[in-house]
Amino acid sequence: MATLNEKKTCSQRMENFRRFVWNPDTGQLMGRTLINWVWISLYYVAFYVVLTGLFTLSIYSLMKTINPYTPDYQDRLKSPGVTLRPDVYGEKGMEIYYNISQNSSWNRYVVRLQTFLSAYNETMQEGNKNCSQESYYYQNTFDAPNNEKYSCKFTKDMLENCSGLTDSTFGFPEGRPCLIIKMNRIINFLPGNGTAPKVNCTTTDDSSFEVAYYPANGTFSLHYFPYYGLKAQPSYTNPLVAVKLLNFTYNKILHIKCRVVGVGITSDNPHDPYEGKVEFKLRIQN
Repeated sequence: MATLNEKKTCSQRMENFRRFVWNPDTGQLMGRTLINWVWISLYYVAFYVVLTGLFTLSIYSLMKTINPYTPDYQDRLKSPGVTLRPDVYGEKGMEIYYNISQNSSWNRYVVRLQTFLSAYNETMQEGNKNCSQESYYYQNTFDAPNNEKYSCKFTKDMLENCSGLTDSTFGFPEGRPCLIIKMNRIINFLPGNGTAPKVNCTTTDDSSFEVAYYPANGTFSLHYFPYYGLKAQPSYTNPLVAVKLLNFTYNKILHIKCRVVGVGITSDNPHDPYEGKVEFKLRIQN
């Protein structure tokens, strides 16, 4: 009588495994007959078909409840961020340093401004409207072509002396450069509470500091607001304000702050230095 602890040889183990995989006496494959494998396969096919169907139905139901034009939940700032063009970053923030006599030191700024303003050519906004009202441009319906809402034109000629049309170098060789302020988009945001917000640039480093703003008074016209989102206004372009530096001290680093002033626009958030304002350093050598 064989003992319970009798060891099997390697060939016996291989033979047992072979019969487990396929047993010719019972017609079983890995312990199950063919019909059992068919039923198991059909069960899992049906299970995953139902599971996929439920998942698809839940996604479909969710998408039907979402407004494609306005997000239900936003983690964006309630007050817009502000950016500067040309957007050049140094080791310690935004820095505009150049020497008037060295073309290579300021040409990169000119190229960046030309590239940025190419989206504001008249030909790029042929489908947008010429708006003139000094009030918010509310649109409750989608009257524009392709079931969209209208966008108001903002073309670079509105920047007048800083448009790049009469001076393609934006005043950099003369030491009176143009800088462009842009306010970021927030869906359905109404800045100013009925009064157009305006840009104000200051420095505490130079009492002779003087600038000019374009358009006049450095304001963002209210008819560019509210913004209804990319799907509703795919041709929308942000309004801009150009700041031309007229008088300041050369060969000195100036810390300049440009704020967008208006009701609902805050600029004192310690966690976001670009909310409602942009700060940069300027040094022009002559």
